[in-house]
Amino acid sequence: MTTIIRPDGQTGVEQASDTGSVSGGAGGQYEPNMVLATGQYAVVGTRPIRHDGVDKVTGRAIYGADVKLPGMLHGKVLRSPHAHARIRRLDVGRALAHPGVKAVVTAADIPEAEDKHVDLGEGGGDLKFMQENILAREKALYKGHAVAAVAALDGHTAEEALKLIDVDYEVLPAVIDVREAMRKGAPLVHEDLTTESLGKPTDERSNVAKHFQWVLGDPAQGFAGADVVVEREFTTTMVHQGYIEPHNATAVWNADGYITIWCSTQGAFTVREQTAKILQVPVSRLKVVPTEIGGGFGGKINVYLEPVAVLLARKAGRPVKLVMTRAEVFQGTGPAPGAWMRVKLGATRDGRLVAAEAELAMEAGAYPGSNVGEGARCIFACYDIPNGRIDGYDVVVNRPKTAPYRAPGAPQAAFAAEQVVDEICQELGIDPLDFRIKNSAKEGTRNFDGRVNPRIGSIEVLQAAKAHPHYAAPLEGPNRGRGIAHGYWFNIGLESSVNISVNPDGTVNLVEGSTDIGGTRASVAMQAAEVLGLTAHDVKPSVVDTDSVGFTGVTGGSRTTFATGLAAIRAAEDVVRQMKARAARVWEVEPESVGFEKGVFTTSANPEARMTFQELAAQLSDTGGMIAGTASVDPDSAGGAFATNIVDVEVDPDTGKVTILRYTAVQDAGKAIHPSYVEGQMQGGTAQGIGWALNEEYFMNERGELANASLLDYRMPTALDLPMLDTVIVEVPNPGHPFGVRGVGEVPIVEPPAAVANAINRATGRRMTRLPMSPAAILEALGKI
Repeated sequence: MTTIIRPDGQTGVEQASDTGSVSGGAGGQYEPNMVLATGQYAVVGTRPIRHDGVDKVTGRAIYGADVKLPGMLHGKVLRSPHAHARIRRLDVGRALAHPGVKAVVTAADIPEAEDKHVDLGEGGGDLKFMQENILAREKALYKGHAVAAVAALDGHTAEEALKLIDVDYEVLPAVIDVREAMRKGAPLVHEDLTTESLGKPTDERSNVAKHFQWVLGDPAQGFAGADVVVEREFTTTMVHQGYIEPHNATAVWNADGYITIWCSTQGAFTVREQTAKILQVPVSRLKVVPTEIGGGFGGKINVYLEPVAVLLARKAGRPVKLVMTRAEVFQGTGPAPGAWMRVKLGATRDGRLVAAEAELAMEAGAYPGSNVGEGARCIFACYDIPNGRIDGYDVVVNRPKTAPYRAPGAPQAAFAAEQVVDEICQELGIDPLDFRIKNSAKEGTRNFDGRVNPRIGSIEVLQAAKAHPHYAAPLEGPNRGRGIAHGYWFNIGLESSVNISVNPDGTVNLVEGSTDIGGTRASVAMQAAEVLGLTAHDVKPSVVDTDSVGFTGVTGGSRTTFATGLAAIRAAEDVVRQMKARAARVWEVEPESVGFEKGVFTTSANPEARMTFQELAAQLSDTGGMIAGTASVDPDSAGGAFATNIVDVEVDPDTGKVTILRYTAVQDAGKAIHPSYVEGQMQGGTAQGIGWALNEEYFMNERGELANASLLDYRMPTALDLPMLDTVIVEVPNPGHPFGVRGVGEVPIVEPPAAVANAINRATGRRMTRLPMSPAAILEALGKI
């Protein structure tokens, strides 16, 4: 069940329904004017069955590994066994001579590009580094770094051929810890990398690719006026996004020079852009066909196999498919970065935050580009703090190049900041939610990066958590504690395109370019249906290839329901405009006299005239032809999202095991287009955050080798590890969207590590400053080992 905060200051419990949501009785009191008037929409806010549901539950949906083409070959990738090694010699002659092998490629097959930054929205970076991450050129920079690839008649033959590739490595010292990498004299991952500091290049050769600093007010004066100052250091480890479907790619290089790629990706267009840049081919010669995707969470934005498949297909003259093993996914793709952080906060006796300071150093992996900027943007964004400074460091290490993971950088930042906030509450003897409400960011608050908040829902979310029965419920028994954390994610816009065509029976076809990961076919179609006065299932959504719709950014950044939904609204409005003109022709009146509301056309010129959308659609072919609407948008009004978590835990002092007893997640969705999918995002993100908090980590030995590259050893939570995750949806409309939508997919993962840490502190009296808080870490904190 989901609780949705209503505009009349009451709660309502919603239960799933094909036709809509049903409000329950009155609950706790909340601030009024939290939501757009509930019930003003016919489709938005209801719970229709998802459009792609039947194909997925019957096994008819096509995923990347399902692609089969005539004459298709199978590819395999040779990966470095060393975390840092110079490639002195690479000989593929024996592999090429092996029976059944049709092609072998190395970095020599990739045209060398100039060393420049390419902006691809998400998935961009330094072009030279992007090429080298696909196939190592002079050095292998992490265990699992791709060195060569083979295409053969079958996978077994390709694996045999990999063993015939001769590589002479000069093993070099590896640096795998972010703090060690920053020290003077540390082994250099890149001998020619120099630090960019405070926006300017330097001559210093270092593993620190970038250092930036943001200052707000007067930090020294702020701390001088504080009565309580708390400062702590925190560390987190590299973790994986945990998607179930491995990376895959199938490519054809046609005789006419045109290339087609099939793959599971979060953005077909970003695959097209990255592959074109890496291989130095015109983007007009590439078509990317997105298959269904078995999870991504940010990890399927960057390309890994796609350029390799294209090169193999060109050499072999036949289609080539590559599918990673689970070990390759762990070792050869982008996890979330580990981090070291120092947070210092100062407050007055009456509970007012007056100063903040943070240092964040994040692992970029083998190539620059961690999410330290995003982490810095989020670390203090929940609060109105007048003075402070944030320093961020992007640090290369001999680990896989990192990639986004659901609110990238924000969970690490919140793990540090929210624990220091909690400790200040303890020092001052103030209720942790009252303290956060008093210091909450609000409309007009200036953030450390200079942005000023528009209308946001931080206070409303905190008040909803305070009024929730969970917060007041007794928590009895030894070794138990209740933790609170508040979190933020800024959300993004980016470009989206949608085409809508009207069918003679009054249904419409909606064509979009956004990969559907979390039910966005439905959420986008529902917004179009609302505008057109149709039911959700009268809109038939399709996710198409890059030749069939305008440019569309990735499904990531919590942008799809917001930005692609906005494109759908605009395309539907274009349809309505054209339909009004057609109705005017039928009635022989001026187009300006035609109105449209709730699926019915009327005209002020004749009060008796009336046509439904379906009735007019049936006449289109006889009155000038069928109608199609289109829209492309690039909004900058995404609107940030806030969430608060309440968690109860029990800690076993003998084993160190932490049991989650009860969990409540409260989140501002702006407007929940499909409440079931909002609930699913909240629960999914929370489950991932709990896994990050308690178990998940890249366990690297001193040689930079990942010791737990399987789902057996990389411990993710299952249903047996979690209670029912209760959700509360708060709706504070985003003024930058017609329906008030805010992205919901990422902020749910931000709070759990901090909330669980604060709960463990209340249960044990120990402050946990590193992730994961595994049984061994708990026992160490308790002095048991």
